[in-house]
Amino acid sequence: MLTTSNKNSLRVPCVLMRGGTSRGPFFLEDDLPSDVKELERFLIAAMGSPHVLQVNGIGGGNPMTSKVAIVGPSSQPDADVDYLFAQVATDRAFVDFSPNCGNMLSAVGPFAIEAGLVPAEIGETTVRIFNRNTSTTIEAVVQTPAGIVEYEGETAIDGVPGTAAPVKLTFLDALGSKTGAFLPTGHVREFIENTPVTLVDYAMPMVLLRASDLGLSGDETPDELEANLDLLDRLEAVRLESGHRMGLGDVSGSVVPKLAILSGARHGGTITSRYFMNAQRCHKGHAVTGALCIAAACRLPGSVAHDLATPSLTSLVNLEHPSGRTEIDLSFNASGHVSRASLVRTARRIFEGNVIVPASAVAAPLEGIQHGGDHAQDHHTPTALLRTSGLDDDCGTL
Repeated sequence: MLTTSNKNSLRVPCVLMRGGTSRGPFFLEDDLPSDVKELERFLIAAMGSPHVLQVNGIGGGNPMTSKVAIVGPSSQPDADVDYLFAQVATDRAFVDFSPNCGNMLSAVGPFAIEAGLVPAEIGETTVRIFNRNTSTTIEAVVQTPAGIVEYEGETAIDGVPGTAAPVKLTFLDALGSKTGAFLPTGHVREFIENTPVTLVDYAMPMVLLRASDLGLSGDETPDELEANLDLLDRLEAVRLESGHRMGLGDVSGSVVPKLAILSGARHGGTITSRYFMNAQRCHKGHAVTGALCIAAACRLPGSVAHDLATPSLTSLVNLEHPSGRTEIDLSFNASGHVSRASLVRTARRIFEGNVIVPASAVAAPLEGIQHGGDHAQDHHTPTALLRTSGLDDDCGTL
């Protein structure tokens, strides 16, 4: 529960963790406001938004380090814990609950075990995680050799220095994560702004484009792409139209669907990707959910991704990105469709303590605050994700 540090501030327990190539605070749901609007205001204040450096909070001034994980006992009979992800904007008072984050997800299992939500086993502990953002279940295998979480190990992932213990993630039901269909429009390929695209939803709704159709080579750096303002405007126009076609409504205030610029592999992998986290920021590495989506699309004949992928496709897809590569292992059902996807990440517990925010920031609405989704268009808004207790639609509880 929220406690006061003094009459003017609130003190809330949290653990700062790295999950994959992302970083952010992890909270127990019982320690946070149950009212959705108060929760949004708390997260904005805690992270230090709106400010591009988030100097007045614990955010890192970048979408990869302005992420929040909220974890609690599961609402589902076949899961151990629930995980709600929040993307907090750096430059505006905005919290987006629509996407999942697979990198932060890799730290949910370790956090849940150490918080006492899941008992540790000797050797490895499997934690079944229900992601409320997408209503999907993920299985995380955490190293617990002595009945406690082990963070040290020999596993390296591109984009993170050093090595750590592996966390294996298996996405059990990621098909149609937000739209309910692998191909939300029913088309493998279509044209938007005279550009061929594939609109696909596996773990994350995405818009896939070929670099060559945009006048690019595909190996540009994120900084080069972000500096190309004409390109950013074109990409956002494509993304907005894609949102309508995918049944997501007006996505101008959301980071979903995501967008990737694809090209052929250059270093022995399967395909190369440049992944956009929002309309202006290209990922320095790659998002996990986005990598899974592209990997699944590589096995879809006629898609933009299938055209560019190496011809000798197997169950393993090696996605090349600015920081290196990510390997995804796909499983298929009897019909040849992707049924599961697995990959290995690492995590680290960085510090634990309390975050302190002004009580006034939570009690009173911020001027101009934007809420996470259009309730008329997006059924994955926070109030639909959070457990309700007989309150109206604007006041769900975690």
